[in-house]
Amino acid sequence: MTEENISELCKALGDPNRLKIIKLLTDGEQCACKLLEAFQITQPTLSHHMKILSETGLVSGRKEGKWTYYSISCCMFKEFKAYFDSITCYKDRLGHSEPASEGKSECCCGGK
Repeated sequence: MTEENISELCKALGDPNRLKIIKLLTDGEQCACKLLEAFQITQPTLSHHMKILSETGLVSGRKEGKWTYYSISCCMFKEFKAYFDSITCYKDRLGHSEPASEGKSECCCGGK
């Protein structure tokens, strides 16, 4: 997964409603009508949020009658999560837990 993909996913998740949608979908596939019950938004607004989540590939939908059922795309979610799991604090990798000493810098500019 590229940094551009990660950036797009982060933008999509940068909205509180979309974060809540993802959280609701962790319990499994949900009908749009059930998702709508959890919000104080209109159906067109929910559709807008779902379109953004679907375009990133984080959520997939399937039509059944007049409703769409949404679920998290596990493969995409695992790749997204793996990207962040690969980021670690340098000091954690070295086994250091103490904060950096003030005024010390290994930078050639002297930390200024």
